[in-house]
Amino acid sequence: MKQSRFIEQIMVIGEGQKMPVAFIQLNFEFLREWAAIHKMDIGKTNIENVVHEKVLERIQRDIDSLNEKFGSWEKIKRFELTSDVWSIDGGQLTPTLKLQRKIIKELYKDQYQKICSYLLTFKFKNTNIYYVK
Repeated sequence: MKQSRFIEQIMVIGEGQKMPVAFIQLNFEFLREWAAIHKMDIGKTNIENVVHEKVLERIQRDIDSLNEKFGSWEKIKRFELTSDVWSIDGGQLTPTLKLQRKIIKELYKDQYQKICSYLLTFKFKNTNIYYVK
C-alpha cells in the first residue's frame, strides 16, 4: 500500500472485521509539492490538507488502484486520513519504525467508530435498514 508517493504510513484494520478499513498518514511534503505543481490551494495545515476534496479524490484513486490486486473481501472499503505525522516520539511507531497498532487504533477510536458506522449504514442502505447509534 505504501507504493503511493502520497502515502507515508497506512494501517489496515481487517482482522476480525467484516470489511477492511484503513488509517492513512499522508506524505505531506510530497502532497504540497504535488498541489503546487498543479496550482491547487489545498490549505497550509495538515488538518486542511486531509479534508480537502481534491486530496481525498487523489488518495481514493490510489486506494482503488491498489485494491485491484485484492479479492473483494480484502479490499479497503473506507479510509480515514490523519492529520498527525506518525513518529516514534508520538508513540505511533516503534524504534524500528513498525506501527503501534493498539496505540493508533486507540488514538483514532472516534474515526474508527465513524468508519464502522458508515459501513453498516451503507451495507443496509439498499434494504432500507439503517444502523443508528
